[in-house]
Amino acid sequence: MTAEFTGWHVLAEFGGVDVALCNDLERLEAALRKSLVAAGVTICDVVHKQFDPQGVTVLALLSESHASIHTYPESGDIFVDVFTCGSIGAGATKAVELLEQELSPALVHTEIIQRGRGARRIHEPVGPGTTRVWDLHDVIVDTRTPFQHMVIARTEQGVSLFSDEDRQSTEFSQLTYHEAMLVPGYALAEKLDRVLIVGSGEGVASQMSVAAGASIVDHVDIDRQEVELCAEHLPYGYSTADLAAAVAQSGPIKMHYADGWDFLAEAEAAGVRYDLICIDLPDERVEEAQHNRLYEDEFLERCRTLLTEGGVLAVQAGCQTMWRNETLKRSWARFHALFPTVVPYVSDEHEWTFLFGTPKVLDDPVAKMTATLPTLPYRAETVDARALIRGAIEPHALRSPVGVG
Repeated sequence: MTAEFTGWHVLAEFGGVDVALCNDLERLEAALRKSLVAAGVTICDVVHKQFDPQGVTVLALLSESHASIHTYPESGDIFVDVFTCGSIGAGATKAVELLEQELSPALVHTEIIQRGRGARRIHEPVGPGTTRVWDLHDVIVDTRTPFQHMVIARTEQGVSLFSDEDRQSTEFSQLTYHEAMLVPGYALAEKLDRVLIVGSGEGVASQMSVAAGASIVDHVDIDRQEVELCAEHLPYGYSTADLAAAVAQSGPIKMHYADGWDFLAEAEAAGVRYDLICIDLPDERVEEAQHNRLYEDEFLERCRTLLTEGGVLAVQAGCQTMWRNETLKRSWARFHALFPTVVPYVSDEHEWTFLFGTPKVLDDPVAKMTATLPTLPYRAETVDARALIRGAIEPHALRSPVGVG
């Protein structure tokens, strides 16, 4: 998109309109013309069509774009579409309001969409029939990598990363998210020397693990292009210099551009073991999705085999809200089938629940975590002992038939 403009697109449905009016071409055209002129837009031409046996379409070509009405006399419905751009952009809304006065519908439903370079939006699916709309003030990256549609843009939450229309992280909330995903695991682990991060292309999880005391962090991500673009454009996580060092494996962080599934097989064959493994990928889908396999039983079981005796597997497991918790229920059941000790961390300042499992049997894992937390080299800003205690209370929907520990 190269045009520098902002426009308004108004879509309206008029119900309960007089049946005779719905089939009266002359009155409908006159009403449209009158409304457009009164709204201050410029009509270039008008064409129309009377359908047999009934129904009318009137289309106006405007200097500012277009306007149309299409009628269904059999049900008393009229569909209206007005788009105006430039300095008269708001004229679309005014024209529809005036047309409503002319046609006197019993019911009106209107949707207003702002269009143009300064009006980009992402509609993030958050549940069946529910989306969250993100206004993008400045699109920095919009590309399709070999694995996903990736967008980096400035939003009200700062520079933000989106993958296949899902928000992955934002400048405003990324610290809360990453600490909720990692700090409880650091506190639960018996030691923290070697860490494996699967996904988490921004690099925050790897850097945080080094700060927490890890001497080796293997970072595995299949999407090289995404990782490089994150390093170039996000103000958090890797810088380009940090990433270059990780790719060269010249420091504690070792970057591996590989499929997580294949990397686990190679690590197992080499006898490598980890004190903490973190899976940080785009959200598991309720429906079928290629990356779902990295949340499922076989992958989790392979992760467990790579853990040291007191090691921890950490996963962003899903949302705890009752209308969006299907994948969380799945993860909860999987973890309890794999580990004798499972601790949730339900973030009260983010929308996710994180799960932490260890093969070591702990009678009171939360007490162990709260005792270890102040001894960690990494000083968390958003997780303290009280947060750990509160966060370990699993959502009500998960309390039966299994509990914590």
